[in-house]
Amino acid sequence: MSEFDVVGAEGPTRFFSAYTPERLAHGYLFTGPDGVGKRTFAQRLAQSLLCITPKSTLLGYCGHCSGCKMVQSGTHPDLFSTRGQLKIGERDTEQGFHESEETTARDLVRQFSLHAYEDGWRIFIFEDVDFTREAANALLAFFEDPPARVLLLLTTDAPGKLLDTIRSRMIEVRFSPPPRHKRVLNEEQQEVRDAAIAWFYGVVQGGNVDDGRWAVRDSLEEGLETIKTLTRDWLVLRVAGKEVAPLASDEARAVAKLPPAEAHDLVRALTAIEDAEALARTNVTPHLVAESVRMALAACSR
Repeated sequence: MSEFDVVGAEGPTRFFSAYTPERLAHGYLFTGPDGVGKRTFAQRLAQSLLCITPKSTLLGYCGHCSGCKMVQSGTHPDLFSTRGQLKIGERDTEQGFHESEETTARDLVRQFSLHAYEDGWRIFIFEDVDFTREAANALLAFFEDPPARVLLLLTTDAPGKLLDTIRSRMIEVRFSPPPRHKRVLNEEQQEVRDAAIAWFYGVVQGGNVDDGRWAVRDSLEEGLETIKTLTRDWLVLRVAGKEVAPLASDEARAVAKLPPAEAHDLVRALTAIEDAEALARTNVTPHLVAESVRMALAACSR
């Protein structure tokens, strides 16, 4: 019997459940706020591929074979994890798969060409990833001609900070936070949520709505998360109809009354909101952050 013990992540789980190992792409970018399970999912996906017990599905692992035990102990020779910024590295440094204290792009280029120890997958997980421009350029050859059975899994809560040369070559899988119900919000949080909801509907309907009630430094990220949830529900309703449950269940009727926007415009709006979430952690003024989202949403209702 196989298991896949990841709490939540229903969307990514459904996404990968439809795949077989042979149909996997060379790389996936896991995006979403911190704490939604991106890193855990990446590790469990890797364990699913490195588990040597036969199974009929992509996701799932036995937990007791040699492959699972090595993954769990962090010693599997075909699984490599690193965190943070990836730099270009020195030309003449030769390191083994798990021997380097600081992984570099040149280390990875060398590792990509090697064969798996277990004659299976070689999996590279980059947590909270960021690439220098030089490191990204060094990896372009991999993206343009990826070797067989090599898988890259990247996680980030700020996809807008990644260089286009990397992001455009990955398949993005979004991880959403669990639905937030009104009864668990305190009064201040509820005010921010209500203000962001009113602003969202006002912008979509073409109004000139004041963002001052939520687009301030202390509540900016909370407001953006609410707006992203509504935009996501709008997109899902447009693509899948009512078969997929909305995240903001209390707003389902209102979202259903929104205009039938084009799916590609809604995807662009979601990307713009994620970029805005990255900007919210910088010194850019909250009003300018909100304006970037306003323009993206307005384009959806034209």
